[in-house]
Amino acid sequence: MDRPLLIALVAGEASGDILGSGLMQALKARHPDARFIGVGGPRMQSEGLDSYFPMERLSVMGLVEVLGRLPELLSRRKRLIRTLIDAKPDVFIGIDAPDFTLGVELKLRHAGIKTVHYVSPSVWAWRQKRVLKIREACDLMLTLFPFEARFYDEHQVPVRFVGHPLADTIDLQADRAAAREALGVAGQTPLVALLPGSRGGEVSRLGALFLDAAERLRAMRPGVQFVLPCASAERRAQLEQLLAGRDLPLLLLDGRSHEALAACDAVLIASGTATLEALLYKRPMVVAYRVAPLTFKILKRLVKSPYISLPNLLAERLLVPELIQDAATPEALAQTLAPLLDDGEVQTEGFDVIHRALRQDASRQAADAVLGLIRRT
Repeated sequence: MDRPLLIALVAGEASGDILGSGLMQALKARHPDARFIGVGGPRMQSEGLDSYFPMERLSVMGLVEVLGRLPELLSRRKRLIRTLIDAKPDVFIGIDAPDFTLGVELKLRHAGIKTVHYVSPSVWAWRQKRVLKIREACDLMLTLFPFEARFYDEHQVPVRFVGHPLADTIDLQADRAAAREALGVAGQTPLVALLPGSRGGEVSRLGALFLDAAERLRAMRPGVQFVLPCASAERRAQLEQLLAGRDLPLLLLDGRSHEALAACDAVLIASGTATLEALLYKRPMVVAYRVAPLTFKILKRLVKSPYISLPNLLAERLLVPELIQDAATPEALAQTLAPLLDDGEVQTEGFDVIHRALRQDASRQAADAVLGLIRRT
C-alpha cells in the first residue's frame, strides 16, 4: 500500500483493552507507521490509539444499568458509525462487547469496510441464532478457543482460532515456592484458594457458601489454610463482613489472584473466566455456581452446552467437578475438594494438554489474520 494502514478498534472493558493493546503491538511490528482510531482504554491508548471517547462509557453491566444508559449508548454508537464511515479505515476490529460492537460491524460492513470480531460471544451455548447476525456483520471471527472455531465453521462464518493471550503469558510450570514465599505461606502447608467471583452479586450468592465449605474442609483436614484474592476494595469489605465471627486461617489479598493460584494446592472457584486462569496454573479445582432460582430455570431451557466451566468445555469431557445450584452445598463442596489436596493429577495432566493447545502466540496470530483480510480484495 502507498499509505499507512488506518485501523479502527473498539474495546468496551479492561479485558478487551488488554487484548487490543497486544494486537496493536503485533500489528505495529509488521506496519510501524499504522494509525489506530476508535475506542479503547489506557493500554490501547499507550500503543497509539486515538480514542474518540473514554472506554468506561461502554463499561456497563446488568440489565437495569444498561437500560438506564441505553440512550447514551445508542447515541454514541450512531456517532461512532458515522465517524468511522467518513474515516474509511482499512479494517474495523470489534473486541468483545458484542452488544455494542456487532451493531457497529454490521453498519460498517454494509458501507464497504472490512470487519473483524475478536472474542466470540457464547453463541455456542445459548441464543445460537445470534450467529446469523454475526455472519452478516463480520468478515472474520477471531476465537480464543478451538471449540468456538468449529462452531463457526459449521455455520459458514469465516473464522480463525488464534489461541489465548493468557496461555502465552502464564508459564507452563508455575513457581509454587516463589508464590508462597511472596504471600508468606509456609512451604508444606496445605493451601486452598477460594475464588467466589469478582462481582458483588456473585460474592453475595457464593461468598458465605465458600466460607462454609472451607470450615467443613478444615474440620476434615485440620492443617489446611486458605487464601482469597479480592477483586476490589468493595469486594474486600463485603468478604470481611462475611468473615465476621468465623475462625478460619484465611489470608485476604487485594488482587494478586495469580499469586494465589500459583501458591495453592487446590481451588474452590466460581464458574467464569477465572477457571481458565486456574487451569493455566495447573491447579486442581472444584467449580461451583448459583443464580436466582428463576434465572436457573430459564437458563436450563436455553443453554445447549452439557458443561458450564471452561475447563470442561475445552476438554470436551467432565474433567473438573461442577456443582451447580442446589448441588452446591458446603458439605458437597468440601467432600469433593478434599481428595484434590492429595491427588489432582488427572485434572492437571488434562490442564497441561489444554494449555499447550491454547499457547499459539495469540496476538501475532490475530495480527496475521487481520492483515490477511486487509490484503484480500
